[in-house]
Amino acid sequence: MQLSGEAWIGRERLFPPLRLELAADEWLVLLGPSGVGKTTLLRLIGGLPVGAEFRGQITGRMPVALMAQDPGLMPWATVAANITLGATLRRETPDRARLASVLEQTGLAPHAAKRPAELSGGQRQRVALARVLMEDRPLVLLDEPFSALDIGLRLRMQDLAAHLLRDRTVMMISHDPVEAARLANRVLLMTPAGLEDIAAPAGRTPRPSDAPEVQNAATALTRRLVALA
Repeated sequence: MQLSGEAWIGRERLFPPLRLELAADEWLVLLGPSGVGKTTLLRLIGGLPVGAEFRGQITGRMPVALMAQDPGLMPWATVAANITLGATLRRETPDRARLASVLEQTGLAPHAAKRPAELSGGQRQRVALARVLMEDRPLVLLDEPFSALDIGLRLRMQDLAAHLLRDRTVMMISHDPVEAARLANRVLLMTPAGLEDIAAPAGRTPRPSDAPEVQNAATALTRRLVALA
């Protein structure tokens, strides 16, 4: 899948002409200062509405699932109903066998009949991840999905997502250099001048957060982000 072009809001350019290509089974992390257009770029890739005018082209579109920072759960619906929400909105019969499998993979089977108010923050994030798995799309967009979690829970959710989304193409927005260094096969830094490729550490993901190569990469990313601030 490829995107090439620029985005404008009124008479102001949000981001300059750029080119982005997503490869199969790749986990790409997009970093950059606030206001540079990261979420707009992610939503353009996903074919989702944006508040900007895009001047360019996107080819090779793929079906997409989105997981955002806010789990977006329906408070009156059970865990199972929230996971199958996509099928319900499309007026399709949910695949019960797949639902059972997704509940088991995410550790939510004992909570299937509960409602969001009865869940912890980590469990609600797992419901959002389970909904992505239930949709079974080849492209998954993650918009800072773990940033509101405490550090221990964040690391566990990163590990779980890396395991369960291993066979998908993933594009993730993050403001956390350690998260990028742990999860990415490829890191892109989005700046007012465009996209800058940053080498990801070697090794299988998710990488240990305290590994020297992860810490070194995170330090380099932090310095680059501070320079842009």
